[in-house]
Amino acid sequence: MTATQTALPPVRALRVLLLDDDAFTLDIVHAMLGQLGQTNVRAESDARRALAHLGACLPDLLICDLSMPEMDGIEFLQAAAGAGFRGAVLLLSGMDAGVRRAAERLARAQGLQVLGAYMKPLSQDDLRAAIHTLSATLPD
Repeated sequence: MTATQTALPPVRALRVLLLDDDAFTLDIVHAMLGQLGQTNVRAESDARRALAHLGACLPDLLICDLSMPEMDGIEFLQAAAGAGFRGAVLLLSGMDAGVRRAAERLARAQGLQVLGAYMKPLSQDDLRAAIHTLSATLPD
């Protein structure tokens, strides 16, 4: 490095909570996050367990499936907002676009920052764009 070049400050890895009842989706999205350099990921398949860990892991980003047994994604987001979660949210669903848009509006009405509602399977390009958007808003 020359005297005129300066080192860029290291970018901290985002803390991500990944919630989906489908093990295959958890594995795929977790692997994509790893490829994008996001190594601080907690993956949960049970919404109630994820809610119990929300305060401890303090995620910057919550990636949440909408359709889950016992507690669906909307119920989870309402509970998370009620518990003071103020990180960003990326919604995933195999449901049609109208359902995803409605879920997005409901999450925003709870005061959550929604980065988007994506059709499963989530593409790596969409995930990269969402993380880039979020990273630009976070303090170092």
